[in-house]
Amino acid sequence: MPHLFQVKDLAYEVADKEILKDIQLIVNQGEDVVISGPSGSGKSTLLKLLGSLLTPTAGQLTFEGRPIKDIEPTEYRKAVSYCFQNPQLFGETVKDNLVFPYEIRQQTFDEERSLLLLEQIGLSADFLTQPINGLSGGEKQRVGLIRHLQIMPKVLLLDEVTSALDRQSSLVVRAFLKKIQKDHQLTLIRVTHVQEEIEQATRLVKVVSGRIVE
Repeated sequence: MPHLFQVKDLAYEVADKEILKDIQLIVNQGEDVVISGPSGSGKSTLLKLLGSLLTPTAGQLTFEGRPIKDIEPTEYRKAVSYCFQNPQLFGETVKDNLVFPYEIRQQTFDEERSLLLLEQIGLSADFLTQPINGLSGGEKQRVGLIRHLQIMPKVLLLDEVTSALDRQSSLVVRAFLKKIQKDHQLTLIRVTHVQEEIEQATRLVKVVSGRIVE
């Protein structure tokens, strides 16, 4: 069985500025990988390359043995879901956002699942009808996260998704992610500075000055 991700000799430049160089990385199914490093080291760029939000300027990047550039983008993003630090919510209510993953797949909305996910991530059932313009930053992050999990992807890419949460909410989200990873063999790849998340990971990938150093 091929590796989930295989990265060979990957590089990324913008306006002749080298952001990443000579990146070698393998990720297998079910891993919980943390990408860490100083600000400006290229770790978020690496996450965006894995999410096909950026195109590498050199090297190879494959998913399940296929070059990512050869995979139809919608198909790829159903399997590899990128959760932004500041998620863009749309429509008027939380439900509008949780219905969306079903609509793009022409499937019936599973309200029971949505209510369960809300509960597991520390939000009450009445959040389903809450207007999005009344949510705090931390509530928006949690709604954005479970929007990606309405229909389970193979990979969840997380970019500082607990940054707007207080300590108690962060504990709830970390426990939630650990449970779904175990229950579904979900692969997590996350950028974070939170020490507890680094310690929870099965592997640490440290990026310094555009290169993986460990």
